[in-house]
Amino acid sequence: MDVKKRLEAHNKGMVVSTRSRKPFKLLFVEKFATLGDARRKEWQLKYTPWGGKLKKQLALKAAGSSNGRTLDSESKYLGSNPSPAALGDRGGHKNT
Repeated sequence: MDVKKRLEAHNKGMVVSTRSRKPFKLLFVEKFATLGDARRKEWQLKYTPWGGKLKKQLALKAAGSSNGRTLDSESKYLGSNPSPAALGDRGGHKNT
């Protein structure tokens, strides 16, 4: 019911199931008409593959992750590095 109070309880270590993973940061709030509706949504987020993917996306967004996709910092393409097999005799090694 009180989101700020619930977050505070988690961050103070008053919730056994989350005590070892604090501190928490509020990323998303959704209102529901009934407590049953809210619990069904919480179950979906915790126990379905869809919920796991959403949680990962929210966590990455909160951490400021670019998921490895960053702007090019003026790198230069130096060509490929062929394997020794592709070089044949030109690689300094003889194929026997």
